[in-house]
Amino acid sequence: MAITKAKKIEKLGQLAADLEKSTTAIVGTFAKLTVSQDFELRKVVRKAGGNYRVVKNKLAALASKGTQVEAALQGLKGVSSVAYTNGDPVDLAKGLSKWVSDNAEFTFKLAIVDGKVITVEEIKALAALPSKDELYAKLLFLIQAPAQRLATVINASGRDLAVVINQAVEQQKFGGEATA
Repeated sequence: MAITKAKKIEKLGQLAADLEKSTTAIVGTFAKLTVSQDFELRKVVRKAGGNYRVVKNKLAALASKGTQVEAALQGLKGVSSVAYTNGDPVDLAKGLSKWVSDNAEFTFKLAIVDGKVITVEEIKALAALPSKDELYAKLLFLIQAPAQRLATVINASGRDLAVVINQAVEQQKFGGEATA
Protein backbone atom coordinates (compact mmCIF):
# COMPACT_ATOMS: atom_id res chain seq x y z
CA MET A 1 0.00 0.00 0.00
CA ALA A 2 1.41 3.36 -1.02
CA ILE A 3 2.00 6.04 1.57
CA THR A 4 -0.14 9.12 1.07
CA LYS A 5 1.38 12.56 0.70
CA ALA A 6 -0.12 13.63 4.02
CA LYS A 7 1.55 10.68 5.76
CA LYS A 8 4.89 11.57 4.12
CA ILE A 9 4.57 15.17 5.31
CA GLU A 10 3.76 13.96 8.81
CA LYS A 11 6.81 11.65 8.84
CA LEU A 12 8.97 14.47 7.48
CA GLY A 13 7.77 16.80 10.24
CA GLN A 14 8.43 14.17 12.90
CA LEU A 15 11.94 13.50 11.60
CA ALA A 16 12.63 17.24 11.37
CA ALA A 17 11.54 17.70 15.01
CA ASP A 18 13.81 14.84 16.13
CA LEU A 19 16.78 16.14 14.14
CA GLU A 20 16.25 19.67 15.48
CA LYS A 21 17.00 18.40 19.00
CA SER A 22 19.96 16.20 18.03
CA THR A 23 23.61 17.26 18.09
CA THR A 24 25.12 14.05 16.74
CA ALA A 25 24.20 11.94 13.73
CA ILE A 26 25.95 8.88 12.36
CA VAL A 27 24.97 7.96 8.82
CA GLY A 28 25.42 4.44 7.56
CA THR A 29 24.41 2.05 4.85
CA PHE A 30 23.44 -1.58 4.97
CA ALA A 31 23.06 -4.49 2.61
CA LYS A 32 21.13 -7.67 3.32
CA LEU A 33 20.37 -6.72 6.92
CA THR A 34 17.94 -9.22 8.44
CA VAL A 35 15.00 -8.24 10.63
CA SER A 36 16.66 -9.66 13.74
CA GLN A 37 19.88 -7.77 13.00
CA ASP A 38 17.89 -4.58 12.48
CA PHE A 39 16.10 -5.18 15.80
CA GLU A 40 19.44 -5.66 17.58
CA LEU A 41 20.87 -2.53 15.95
CA ARG A 42 17.89 -0.46 17.10
CA LYS A 43 18.26 -1.90 20.61
CA VAL A 44 21.97 -0.92 20.71
CA VAL A 45 21.17 2.62 19.56
CA ARG A 46 18.36 3.02 22.12
CA LYS A 47 20.68 1.76 24.88
CA ALA A 48 23.17 4.48 23.87
CA GLY A 49 20.43 7.10 24.22
CA GLY A 50 19.79 7.62 20.52
CA ASN A 51 17.26 6.97 17.78
CA TYR A 52 17.69 5.07 14.54
CA ARG A 53 15.85 5.50 11.26
CA VAL A 54 16.15 4.22 7.75
CA VAL A 55 15.62 7.33 5.64
CA LYS A 56 15.05 8.30 2.07
CA ASN A 57 17.91 10.53 1.02
CA LYS A 58 15.74 13.36 -0.26
CA LEU A 59 13.50 13.33 2.84
CA ALA A 60 16.53 13.31 5.13
CA ALA A 61 17.94 16.35 3.33
CA LEU A 62 14.62 18.18 3.64
CA ALA A 63 14.12 17.26 7.30
CA SER A 64 17.62 18.34 8.30
CA LYS A 65 17.36 21.91 6.93
CA GLY A 66 18.44 24.36 9.62
CA THR A 67 19.63 21.73 12.11
CA GLN A 68 23.10 20.95 13.47
CA VAL A 69 23.17 17.69 11.50
CA GLU A 70 22.27 19.26 8.15
CA ALA A 71 25.75 18.85 6.63
CA ALA A 72 25.72 15.09 7.19
CA LEU A 73 22.36 14.49 5.55
CA GLN A 74 22.83 16.53 2.38
CA GLY A 75 23.71 14.75 -0.86
CA LEU A 76 23.41 11.17 0.38
CA LYS A 77 23.55 8.37 -2.19
CA GLY A 78 22.32 4.79 -1.96
CA VAL A 79 20.49 3.18 0.94
CA SER A 80 20.96 5.28 4.06
CA SER A 81 20.12 5.12 7.72
CA VAL A 82 20.82 7.59 10.47
CA ALA A 83 21.41 7.12 14.17
CA TYR A 84 21.09 10.40 16.03
CA THR A 85 21.21 11.65 19.61
CA ASN A 86 21.33 14.81 21.64
CA GLY A 87 23.25 12.98 24.37
CA ASP A 88 26.81 11.72 24.57
CA PRO A 89 28.19 11.13 21.04
CA VAL A 90 30.82 8.74 22.42
CA ASP A 91 28.18 6.33 23.77
CA LEU A 92 26.45 6.23 20.38
CA ALA A 93 29.72 5.75 18.48
CA LYS A 94 30.86 3.01 20.88
CA GLY A 95 27.58 1.12 20.61
CA LEU A 96 27.45 1.33 16.83
CA SER A 97 31.14 0.48 16.37
CA LYS A 98 30.83 -2.61 18.54
CA TRP A 99 27.70 -3.73 16.68
CA VAL A 100 29.29 -3.05 13.27
CA SER A 101 32.36 -5.10 14.17
CA ASP A 102 30.06 -8.12 14.62
CA ASN A 103 27.83 -7.38 11.59
CA ALA A 104 29.58 -6.69 8.31
CA GLU A 105 26.28 -5.87 6.59
CA PHE A 106 26.35 -2.34 8.03
CA THR A 107 29.00 0.25 7.18
CA PHE A 108 29.48 3.86 8.19
CA LYS A 109 29.29 6.65 5.63
CA LEU A 110 30.02 9.68 7.79
CA ALA A 111 28.94 11.42 10.97
CA ILE A 112 28.44 14.87 12.38
CA VAL A 113 29.20 15.88 15.96
CA ASP A 114 28.24 19.36 17.18
CA GLY A 115 28.08 20.70 13.62
CA LYS A 116 31.41 19.22 12.46
CA VAL A 117 31.39 16.50 9.80
CA ILE A 118 33.71 13.61 10.67
CA THR A 119 34.96 10.68 8.61
CA VAL A 120 34.73 6.94 9.21
CA GLU A 121 38.20 6.90 10.80
CA GLU A 122 37.19 9.70 13.15
CA ILE A 123 34.05 7.76 14.13
CA LYS A 124 36.27 4.87 15.19
CA ALA A 125 38.54 7.27 17.09
CA LEU A 126 35.47 8.78 18.79
CA ALA A 127 34.38 5.29 19.84
CA ALA A 128 37.78 4.73 21.47
CA LEU A 129 37.38 7.77 23.75
CA PRO A 130 36.06 7.44 27.31
CA SER A 131 32.44 8.52 27.81
CA LYS A 132 31.44 11.75 29.54
CA ASP A 133 30.66 9.89 32.76
CA GLU A 134 34.12 8.29 32.78
CA LEU A 135 35.76 11.67 32.14
CA TYR A 136 33.75 13.29 34.95
CA ALA A 137 34.80 10.51 37.33
CA LYS A 138 38.47 10.96 36.41
CA LEU A 139 38.20 14.73 36.79
CA LEU A 140 36.58 14.42 40.22
CA PHE A 141 39.31 12.01 41.29
CA LEU A 142 42.01 14.45 40.17
CA ILE A 143 40.31 17.32 42.00
CA GLN A 144 39.79 15.28 45.15
CA ALA A 145 43.23 13.61 45.28
CA PRO A 146 45.30 16.61 46.56
CA ALA A 147 42.81 17.30 49.36
CA GLN A 148 42.80 13.62 50.33
CA ARG A 149 46.61 13.54 50.40
CA LEU A 150 46.71 16.74 52.51
CA ALA A 151 44.29 15.23 55.03
CA THR A 152 46.42 12.08 55.18
CA VAL A 153 49.59 14.10 55.86
CA ILE A 154 47.88 16.21 58.54
CA ASN A 155 46.51 13.10 60.26
CA ALA A 156 49.87 11.32 59.98
CA SER A 157 51.62 13.40 62.64
CA GLY A 158 48.90 12.76 65.23
CA ARG A 159 48.76 9.09 64.30
CA ASP A 160 52.56 8.75 64.49
CA LEU A 161 52.58 10.43 67.93
CA ALA A 162 49.89 8.02 69.15
CA VAL A 163 51.91 5.04 67.86
CA VAL A 164 55.09 6.25 69.66
CA ILE A 165 53.21 6.82 72.93
CA ASN A 166 51.55 3.41 72.63
CA GLN A 167 54.92 1.69 72.10
CA ALA A 168 56.40 3.58 75.06
CA VAL A 169 53.51 2.47 77.27
CA GLU A 170 53.87 -1.15 76.12
CA GLN A 171 57.60 -1.08 76.88
CA GLN A 172 56.92 0.62 80.24
CA LYS A 173 59.09 3.65 79.47
CA PHE A 174 56.99 6.00 81.61
CA GLY A 175 57.93 4.41 84.93
CA GLY A 176 54.41 3.39 85.84
CA GLU A 177 52.56 0.16 85.41
CA ALA A 178 51.26 -0.74 81.98
CA THR A 179 47.55 -0.35 81.64
CA ALA A 180 45.56 -3.00 79.93
